[in-house]
Amino acid sequence: MSPFRAPYGTWTSPITAEAITKRANSIGDVIVDRATSEVYHLESRPSEKGRVVLVHTASNRDIVGPGWNVRTGVHEYGGAAAIVHNGIAYFSHMADGRVYRVRLQDENEPEPITPEGKPYRYAAFEVYPEQPHLLVSILEDHTNDVPSEVISTFVIIDSVEKKIHPLLSGADFYALPKFSPDGRRFAWIQWFHPDMPWEGAEVHVADVVASDNAILSLQNDIHVAGVRERVAAGYPLWANNETLVFTSDESGFVNPWKYHDGHASPLFPEPVAEDFGEPFWSLSTSPYAILDKEGKTALFSALRDGRFILYLVDLDQVSRPKPIQSPFVELVTIRSVSREDQQVVFSGQKTNESKSIVQCSLTSLESVEFSALRASEPLEVDGIPLPTDLVSEPRPIALELPSTKEPLYVVYYPPHNPAYSGSSIENETPPCVVSIHGGPTGCEYQGLSWSKQYWTSRGWGWLDVNYGGSSGYGRKYIERLNKNWGIVDIQDAIFAPTALSRSPYNLVDHKRLLIRGGSAGGYTTLACLSMAQDVSVFAAATSRYGVSDLMKLAEFTHKFESRYLDHLIGGTIEEIPQVYKERSPINHADKIVTPLLILQGEIDMVVPKGQAEAIYQSIRDRNGVVEYKLYAGEGHGFRQEANMRDAIEREQAFYERVLGLNKP
Repeated sequence: MSPFRAPYGTWTSPITAEAITKRANSIGDVIVDRATSEVYHLESRPSEKGRVVLVHTASNRDIVGPGWNVRTGVHEYGGAAAIVHNGIAYFSHMADGRVYRVRLQDENEPEPITPEGKPYRYAAFEVYPEQPHLLVSILEDHTNDVPSEVISTFVIIDSVEKKIHPLLSGADFYALPKFSPDGRRFAWIQWFHPDMPWEGAEVHVADVVASDNAILSLQNDIHVAGVRERVAAGYPLWANNETLVFTSDESGFVNPWKYHDGHASPLFPEPVAEDFGEPFWSLSTSPYAILDKEGKTALFSALRDGRFILYLVDLDQVSRPKPIQSPFVELVTIRSVSREDQQVVFSGQKTNESKSIVQCSLTSLESVEFSALRASEPLEVDGIPLPTDLVSEPRPIALELPSTKEPLYVVYYPPHNPAYSGSSIENETPPCVVSIHGGPTGCEYQGLSWSKQYWTSRGWGWLDVNYGGSSGYGRKYIERLNKNWGIVDIQDAIFAPTALSRSPYNLVDHKRLLIRGGSAGGYTTLACLSMAQDVSVFAAATSRYGVSDLMKLAEFTHKFESRYLDHLIGGTIEEIPQVYKERSPINHADKIVTPLLILQGEIDMVVPKGQAEAIYQSIRDRNGVVEYKLYAGEGHGFRQEANMRDAIEREQAFYERVLGLNKP
């Protein structure tokens, strides 16, 4: 049967919201038992009310039963909620914040190893090599649960005595604890307000002292790298007992360095203009792994043109990295499996396949093998896998900003469905969903997203805008947003689709641009509707748990981001209250003429629901076109299957009503 022609935006697609959300189990952290080389992973399950499960990867066996949620609220965004050592799993249980232990071969339920009734959160566990019953952990103390009073420290958890002991305090934040293989030295990162970790985190090293009563302490704290507000160091990992590998953006790009014999130095003869590490939003992020038992080589991921690539990096001598051919455009959480066999594991994704857990065996540049420990799962409708020829391939584009001649990076997905050969309307260009990522120091990557394909398979264009402030393009690109949040992002979000609607691109219909974003992306969405020079660029919009009031955000958000605005806006509320007021969409809501859909989680602690309700009420009071949906039991992002499905279908129906799209 020859393909049909129908107006863009009206195509019939086999990709349903139900299919997407039923198959929405997502891989979080990848975990390796260093004693046994067994691989585990954390899996988020929307169909089980969004709980996270620890799974043995090879057998696909759940380690914990239905009552357990292996998740942590440290930094609100969490990560690194579990570790497995010698067949014993230790994990944070989201319901009560306590740490539990379970022997993987037993039928017993997990048992708690931290105190009951304390408002503590734990994450980022590291086993002490000499006494494996001792674990280092971040402890986030919420006894006084306001951002300025929350205290972050490193503690020792004695899993036998079921007690905690202090190890390190004084910084505003701690993360990534790492013992040297012999347990004699300890490395970590720390940072202070107003920095975020990618702005000024420091790498430190200290000597470990073990007392007779098995309590650890640290001596000879050495500040290895990182300068507050100027240079971010991160991702420390011991190559061997003498050499610590880490990253630094001193050159303007995140590149590998090492610390050896009391000296820190770059591993490359000259900087490589690519980022070998992402912003540290999640505690589980790991952009590289040590390959060999001598600690002479590492496998790194780096970002080039918005796609992840693999490199072999020599840790023994200064040399350029050696690229490795890989089919994956997203590479997350690289872990060493076996240094003897030079095997690593990571979570990988292609442009036309969903995420899989991949083992990589690498003995040379000519001998690289990828094998799936957990293969990607095709999207199924009525039990039938959908073909990959439904997938619209991403097209990365570097636009040039007319005012500064600087680049603006976007990714465009054209309408695509094998059942259709195009529009039945002559010279029609498609409506386009313009997506603004969160963060704002984030990036939209190019691995397969069925949520994007949901739109492209219906004849819509999809545009990801990695506006100034996005990561993956160097520190200078991130710092374009410093003092300019609510200015640069608005300009970029409007310029990108407008440019693609004109010659030489002519890809989308400038009269049918729809903007959407979540969290910080929601802020930019609301700002485009209320604060832009032309507030009528977009035909409709969706704000998902978006920020509408910067003053309220600074007052009520969580500790991790409570001083983020100091750099993004240019100072504190006390210093520049008028700027906070001027940059808040709530104070310009009277200018919103674009139909707006607002989706919000009821228990969101990052952007509380009051932000959504204030702007909804303001528009409603003026009889503007606005719809609001509050999802019970949801926080910052939707984790439950029914709510995820409703959000997709509600957004589609809203746009179709606004644009007057009629199904053929």
